[in-house]
Amino acid sequence: MAFSMTSEIKDSVGIISLHGSLDASSAPQLQAAVQEDVIKHVKTLVLNVKDLEYIASAGLRAILFAKQKMGSAADIYLIAPQEQVLHTLEISGFDQAVIIQDEYNG
Repeated sequence: MAFSMTSEIKDSVGIISLHGSLDASSAPQLQAAVQEDVIKHVKTLVLNVKDLEYIASAGLRAILFAKQKMGSAADIYLIAPQEQVLHTLEISGFDQAVIIQDEYNG
């Protein structure tokens, strides 16, 4: 499935909704959006991944990039991951580096 993404900032929260497959061809788009959020001093990043059907290692690296750019004090939320995406996060250990929730109420 083709990748698409929307991004907005509310207060100091960057909200990025991901659709389709996050892989080597689409990960740079996420990295660019994260870079923009960092420039705008976002303190929390919310990745709405309910419509993300697949995440490859490049997608995981893009999340790691976000964590590195935002710093250890920043929170990164992954909201409503599908089972396949959640499984990838769990077996790679990324579930320990981000906050996984069904919804964001910040």
